[in-house]
Amino acid sequence: MNEKENRRPLKARSWAIMKKTAQWISKKDITPNQISIASIVFSGLAGLFFLLFPIAGSTLWFYALLILLCFVGRAFCNILDGLVAVEGGKATASGELFNDIPDRISDALIIVSAGYAAGIPTLGWLAALLAVMTAYTRTLGRGLGAPTDFQGPMSKLPRMLIISAACFLTPIEVMIWQTGYALALSLIVISIGCVITIWKRAKSAYDYLEGNSDA
Repeated sequence: MNEKENRRPLKARSWAIMKKTAQWISKKDITPNQISIASIVFSGLAGLFFLLFPIAGSTLWFYALLILLCFVGRAFCNILDGLVAVEGGKATASGELFNDIPDRISDALIIVSAGYAAGIPTLGWLAALLAVMTAYTRTLGRGLGAPTDFQGPMSKLPRMLIISAACFLTPIEVMIWQTGYALALSLIVISIGCVITIWKRAKSAYDYLEGNSDA
């Protein structure tokens, strides 16, 4: 997290509200690492609300809304920790640990819980494992000397957008058709996309390390 070239490219970092919020936080006794850990709290709450889906009944809309708000909270943390660290001058030597590990925990909490909410826990565990593997492949490649690779199609942002869309559509689906396929479908799409992403990142790292790439 202390090297700009290792940061995921995000347009949201240039938003005025993000910059002003980061500037305000930078003046407080709040570290980027604390912000990264806060993202786990939001993800854990989202996971808890997903687990309540099967018994939510008429309050399903309410839980879906809470989950989406938790996703927004996680996204804000993911953006602000980097801004406070780099632009706010609070980067630390251990920053990269707090940048990656909380994200992997958050992915697991959200995706596994979505699997339970969909009634297919195995699918949730599979999608979560593959999501973590995309990050592992990127980190391993960088550790071996290849450029940091955030290519998709199923990097973190697309995963969260797909889960968010499924979360929004689930109450509508239940109300109109009394079915619950949206979450399961989203996990299938995430799983397939993660497999493709792992392959593309591994191939890019291989080509670079073997001198087969102009990267």
